Amino acid sequence: MTAPHPAPPTFPMFVSVEEARTLLRQLLPERRTETVALASAFGRTLAADLMARVSHPSATESALDGIACREADTLAASPEQPTRLRLIGESRAGLAFAGTVGAGEAVRIYTGAPLPQGANAICPVEQLQDDSDRADGDGVLLLRPASPGDVRREGGDFEAGETVLHAGALLTPARVALAAALGHAEVPTLKPLRVAVMSTGDEVIEPGQPLSAGQVYNSNAYGLLGMLREAGCEAVLLPAAPDSPEALEQALTSIGGADILLTSGGVSMGKYDFVRDLLIQEGKVSFWKVRMRPGGPAMLGGWKGLPVFGLPGNPVSSLVVFQVIVRPALTGQPLSTLRLRAGTPFRGLADKTAFWRAEVRGSQVFDYGKQGSGVLRSLSDAGALVIMPEGGAAEVGDEVDVVLMD
Repeated sequence: MTAPHPAPPTFPMFVSVEEARTLLRQLLPERRTETVALASAFGRTLAADLMARVSHPSATESALDGIACREADTLAASPEQPTRLRLIGESRAGLAFAGTVGAGEAVRIYTGAPLPQGANAICPVEQLQDDSDRADGDGVLLLRPASPGDVRREGGDFEAGETVLHAGALLTPARVALAAALGHAEVPTLKPLRVAVMSTGDEVIEPGQPLSAGQVYNSNAYGLLGMLREAGCEAVLLPAAPDSPEALEQALTSIGGADILLTSGGVSMGKYDFVRDLLIQEGKVSFWKVRMRPGGPAMLGGWKGLPVFGLPGNPVSSLVVFQVIVRPALTGQPLSTLRLRAGTPFRGLADKTAFWRAEVRGSQVFDYGKQGSGVLRSLSDAGALVIMPEGGAAEVGDEVDVVLMD
């Protein structure tokens, strides 16, 4: 008697990288809004547009230390024939000069100080010589013409009422500083997703413990922990789960309160890939396997209402899948890439998107060489991924899309 064929899977297999991102986004819970103090805003995602409450600069001011004067009075100035102006006061941040600069006059000015009325140009201190020993009072010699280009115009950066930061922006240090300059002490943000991280496998042990033959330190979990925190998530590190259905089910049951679980290992084709079996037999599967290298065995599903993204166990595969699929879905930001010239050829794969580890040197990118999924130091040394679409290839000099891992 001929054995019956196994039933075909009822879930998508070999999805594209873009499909994997979309399916993951659909499983994530709706984000709640939370207003936080500016000091706690770093790494959060902005939930609403931010408008400037003031103009910046708040007054027309000097970009450097020197003198403020009328440009027309200084056009003939040179080292050979300096132009002399009479000093009538000074302007500094917090104490502006109250008078008006007239013909042949100047005011000492410091970076960020308001430009006096009547002045329209600055001459830097490096191009000045003191001339105060003359009988007619304080004076200064200009060795070159004063420049209007060294004047910062009021509102030149942004004006009051202008929308400067937009909803969805990740609050980097530069954007937090900008929010402060806009006049906001608090900002509306999306409450961070709480993401649990768990490695699986009998061979996985914690760093610092004695390592026996066939065992491996739990590097994946700590790499993912850092990447999650960098993405603005609240990351929770769980103990590694051994290779048994009972232990894995117990670990999943104990999580409590997570928005999503990231597992590392247990989703490939092996006999002891219990994450795969648990999702297929007792949970639900949104997809299994992605058309990418490295990282093809990735799996997305759910178990008792908890979204579960199963990352491959190989360390490079795990971190690359997180960078190109999971991170964009968690942050709501598109995958950030730049265009560089190939310094070496990059091969393509007929049926997969390839993410080749590479080194950036200036405006070029070079194949790192060691592309094995277990070569973890390659991500640290190379620091970049060249994206090669299905069926594509690049020769030296071709432009390629590059993802920076740092």
